[in-house]
Amino acid sequence: MKHLLSIESLQRQEIYEILELADSMKGTRGHHDWLPLAGQCWGLIFSKSSTRTRVSFEVGIRELGGSVLFLSAADIQLGRGEPIEDTARVMGRLLDGAVIRTFRQSDVEVFAEYSQIPTINALTDDEHPCQILADLQTIREKLGGVEGRSVCFIGDGACNVAASWLWAAAKLDFELRIAAPAAFQPSPDLLERLGRQARVVLLEDPMEAAKGADVLYTDVWVSMGKEEETAHRLSALAPYQINETLLTQAAPKALVMHCLPAYRGKEISAETFELHADTLFDQAENRLHAQKAVLQLVAGRR
Repeated sequence: MKHLLSIESLQRQEIYEILELADSMKGTRGHHDWLPLAGQCWGLIFSKSSTRTRVSFEVGIRELGGSVLFLSAADIQLGRGEPIEDTARVMGRLLDGAVIRTFRQSDVEVFAEYSQIPTINALTDDEHPCQILADLQTIREKLGGVEGRSVCFIGDGACNVAASWLWAAAKLDFELRIAAPAAFQPSPDLLERLGRQARVVLLEDPMEAAKGADVLYTDVWVSMGKEEETAHRLSALAPYQINETLLTQAAPKALVMHCLPAYRGKEISAETFELHADTLFDQAENRLHAQKAVLQLVAGRR
């Protein structure tokens, strides 16, 4: 595996390899007997701001022996019209790998092609693969695995996190339910690309979707770049809050998950957030371990 561009591009066995290594990374943190990124310098190229993604990647690269250079949109020429192909060819001669957080999925894919260095998608408008890998690791820890389980995504079912969950459902043996208004359901094109192997159920009634679910999952209702739609989104998605009433429909001891940042009182109630804080912050911590696994697999075996 040279790159991590999407969950879509991963094979089933690659996902399990990442998760197994992530578990090992978590268990041996601070005592690694091999530093696979020793002598390497990685670039973090972020057109979108971040807290968890930046910190977890910077810490992870350093813990694996590498050094890191952070580049925001203000630091590079991409925002001034330089083609991504040219930036990639320069970066490929100077860096050992790149972690990119940006808007267009095509930018990450073109960068990987032209730079010829390991490239990791740290979020695009299409997918958020690192988040879903950390989520799968968390479910393995808490429930023993996602196989045979039901995951219910509630809210904006057309967002990048939901899309990555859809691809995970197509690769792994679990049911994914999307509870969202009709206008916020996944696109027909994406559903067609998933194929019939994906166990996906689309529902508009969140109470029905939550029945017996092993995991209730949500994300912010107004993603970066959607700020002009704030009023409409908050109104349309108001009935899709994860709260104690919704939890009564889920399986006993169901997990409540959120990729953070969370806006209490909107997509999740403050009470529900605090009652499930241990899971939510284990989930956030697992970004570090899952990403370290990806870093080792794409760069440490060269």
